[in-house]
Amino acid sequence: MAGALHSSCCPALLLLAVLLVTLSPGNAFYLPGSYMHTYSQGEDIWAKVNSLTSIETEMPFSYYSLPYCLPPGGIKKSAENLGELLMGDQIDNSPYRFRVNVNESLFLCTTKGLNENDAKLLKQRARDLYQVNMMLDNLPVMRFAEQNGITVQWTGFPVGYTPAGSADDYIINHLKFKVLVHEYEGTNVEIIGTGEEGSAVISEMDKKGMSGYQIVGFEVVPCSVKRDPEDFSKLNMHDNIEPVSCPVELRMSQVIRQQERITFTYDVEFVKSDIRWPSRWDAYLKMEAGAKVHWFSIMNSLMVILFLAGIVFIIFLRTVRRDLTTYEELDKEAQAQMNEELSGWKLVVGDVFREPTCPKLLCIMIGDGVQILGMSIVTIVFSTLGFMSPASRGMLLTGMIILYLFLGIVAGYVSVRLWRTIKGTSEGWRSLSWLTACFFPGVMFTVLTILNFVLWGSRSTGALPISLFFTLLALWFCISVPLTLVGGFLGTRADQIEFPVRTNQIPREIPARKYPSWLLVLGAGTLPFGTLFIELFFILSSIWLGRFYYVFGFLLIVLLMLVIVCAEVSVVLTYMNLCVEDWRWWWKAFFASGSVALYVFLYSINYLVFDLRSLSGPVSAMLYIGYSFLMAFAIMLATGTIGFLTSISFVHYLFASVKID
Repeated sequence: MAGALHSSCCPALLLLAVLLVTLSPGNAFYLPGSYMHTYSQGEDIWAKVNSLTSIETEMPFSYYSLPYCLPPGGIKKSAENLGELLMGDQIDNSPYRFRVNVNESLFLCTTKGLNENDAKLLKQRARDLYQVNMMLDNLPVMRFAEQNGITVQWTGFPVGYTPAGSADDYIINHLKFKVLVHEYEGTNVEIIGTGEEGSAVISEMDKKGMSGYQIVGFEVVPCSVKRDPEDFSKLNMHDNIEPVSCPVELRMSQVIRQQERITFTYDVEFVKSDIRWPSRWDAYLKMEAGAKVHWFSIMNSLMVILFLAGIVFIIFLRTVRRDLTTYEELDKEAQAQMNEELSGWKLVVGDVFREPTCPKLLCIMIGDGVQILGMSIVTIVFSTLGFMSPASRGMLLTGMIILYLFLGIVAGYVSVRLWRTIKGTSEGWRSLSWLTACFFPGVMFTVLTILNFVLWGSRSTGALPISLFFTLLALWFCISVPLTLVGGFLGTRADQIEFPVRTNQIPREIPARKYPSWLLVLGAGTLPFGTLFIELFFILSSIWLGRFYYVFGFLLIVLLMLVIVCAEVSVVLTYMNLCVEDWRWWWKAFFASGSVALYVFLYSINYLVFDLRSLSGPVSAMLYIGYSFLMAFAIMLATGTIGFLTSISFVHYLFASVKID
């Protein structure tokens, strides 16, 4: 989630990509990223700016909400996809012009004297650690800073800063850019563009005319330089000026105060690089902690899986199989006598398939869980294969929404078929399908609407425009709801799952227990949580600290292991409940694995308190807790569904093997 931002990708393009992988005769193949650009000597390139962001407030604001220089020709917004809008991105053109392979120092503009409002806003944005997010040829600007003797890499540069021990705030008004270019001569590389420029395949004929320079790196050193506005009064935008070094003394830096006029300038240096186009994102995507931490997470998960697999092995082979073999070897008279001496799970044979409490809610949650789980698996698989490029902002989120909408047919089918299995009839399947289509999206819309009002009140670009609300509602009612109803109809036509034993008319009394059974259910969630908590740290860092997350291969492995652990935990807990003659296993099987969501939410709060200490203000905390709740709720539905479906299969197999009248 996060970190790598993307745009939508259609199935036809994916099919085309697979065919090209199979049939391409070229020397190399490159899938991720936008369409490759080559520039000629001296060609103009204009940088773009995204929303201002801060790890302290998590509320994005428009770049031009601050008194920056306006581009010639006015502000023009770039086309944004659904994912970008939901992420709060607002991409605009900027006045920063670059001429390929031309090193120069340029003047931008001098502002009017800052009024009280502008001065106060600039000071606030500087103190809240807001970053300017600039892009050149779709590459985010990168800067390097020294922290405790270690070079730290960041994307973007600060609006301003407040030196330690100083009451004044200073604005960043001079930027020293370094643009890395690779000289391209048209080698045999076939490229499929999946980015914002649309899809394209470069043919052999195209390659011959594409020699030139490619942008493979974009770095900045931000400075605050005090200048006399009168010295620049006769200059126009993009006039050449004398280069300047970043001052060390504060008296030479540009302070933010009322009536102060601020002059904006920048230097550009082009440097030739051996970095090739397909590798230009490597600097952004390299893992700070290295692969060892992820491998440690995987090994930790494997130990949990092996431990649980051993318990399941003992249950099946040493206990269940032994009981079944002993039972089948007896003659009918001995079986009848044994039926009177049954103990443990065999005693609940007449109640094990008794209808659970709130069966409709259970069916709805299982249907939505299948939908979320399917969306997650497909998204991570496609990301692992390289279809979700970080060069295409919003692609990941857009792809997830589209997958969720179309998987409504699976949700409707599963929920209605489970309803028929429990009730023995299809009556009420329409209302069930409607509720399945509305349950999880309804919770999402309610929480997001509350958070959106908070963002609207703060005038943040993270607030969803009303038009987007109607777009999402239209997608929901025109695609997801009809497909869920179609899935429900197919569920009524599918073969009904028959229970292997009859249910008694009078429920069996459940023996008293020394400790509440729900205590064991809550404790079971710690095992699935143990398989994902390390990867969860990287995902949360990606979402809240603005870092790129692109190790989807590791995430896919962790997801597969999480599925296995959830299945094993649920089976073990269900068997333990049946052994103490507790036939109310339906909801316990769901929450045995679904309770991992509780620990995910608690870990998110722990991350807020100890790792995200810079987050300030009740509004920011409210946003964080709201989004964390939605994440935990989705995880509960997905993991609970895994546990329930595994447990019902286990119970069905177990009692189908016993012939008790």
